[in-house]
Amino acid sequence: MKSQIANRKLVLSKVEGSNITGKSSSVIVAILVALCLIAAVISVVMRDFSGRSGSGLSESYEYDLSKYEKIDPVLILYEQTAAFDTGLEPSNSVVIHGDELFVAGEMQIRIFDLSGRQKQEIPLDLPPQAVALDESGTLWIVFVSHVEQYGRDGKRIAAWPPLNDKANLTSLAVTREDVYLADAGNRIVLRYDRSGKLKNEIGRRDDDREIPGFVIPSPHFDLTMAPDGLLRVINPGRHTIEAYTPRGDREFDFGSGSAGVEGFCGCCNPVAFAILPDGGFVTVEKGLIRVKIYDPRGHFVGVVAGPEQLTTVRDTKTISAAFDVAVD
Repeated sequence: MKSQIANRKLVLSKVEGSNITGKSSSVIVAILVALCLIAAVISVVMRDFSGRSGSGLSESYEYDLSKYEKIDPVLILYEQTAAFDTGLEPSNSVVIHGDELFVAGEMQIRIFDLSGRQKQEIPLDLPPQAVALDESGTLWIVFVSHVEQYGRDGKRIAAWPPLNDKANLTSLAVTREDVYLADAGNRIVLRYDRSGKLKNEIGRRDDDREIPGFVIPSPHFDLTMAPDGLLRVINPGRHTIEAYTPRGDREFDFGSGSAGVEGFCGCCNPVAFAILPDGGFVTVEKGLIRVKIYDPRGHFVGVVAGPEQLTTVRDTKTISAAFDVAVD
């Protein structure tokens, strides 16, 4: 079924009026995946994530979010400044490193300058799920069940053994000592050393440690290491972003389920996020497509863009899209 949204465009937005991050930061929103909501509903029904047979709702029930599409202009703090086509369809991940933009999609990594001019292309053997760079500029790429490292010359440096058959790796974070993998299939975060040795798991349900466990109805499971040394992980089914120590202690979280602009709407949001220079967050929701700003404590600040800015089809009942986001 053909998508109703362009899925190769990168949209650059920057602060309009007020400087909310302490410096003029740009937010790059990648329109990465656009899926018909009907297909998503079929998947949920077939897999029955709720554990119950059917929703209990009549066939005439409509989940109408149209009244939430329009966002008060006072809340929109950013404006579009540029857009360009990555040429990748689909594309799955976008990161900024220095003055370059790395986009993972199809079976390659494409590297652009921030004006959108392509500088390099790295071919891969499999479709990449996500990409990250370490302090030396080495590329770390996750595929569905394993990790590979590439140099800037495009040559593969190393490949880790694959995980189990349930694995669905969707995101990674690389620090000077560790590599963190988000595994949506097994609903867990894995911490490795840089050589590929497993150190510990993070986020498995443990009532004694007040860890509720990750609820992941769809394969959107993002993480990143924050400047304070705590790993931030999306728990999409609980509508939260959670903070963990490297050893797996859960420190705090923020977020709530709500169609209102301050909350996260739908079954499983947010789907992606990035951290601003001041420690604040840029979050992305699918379904009711919204890119929003929260301060470091998780308080709502404003909106980067909403459905009216990011979609060409206004009917939120007929489309669902997933985006990725990066900040400079």
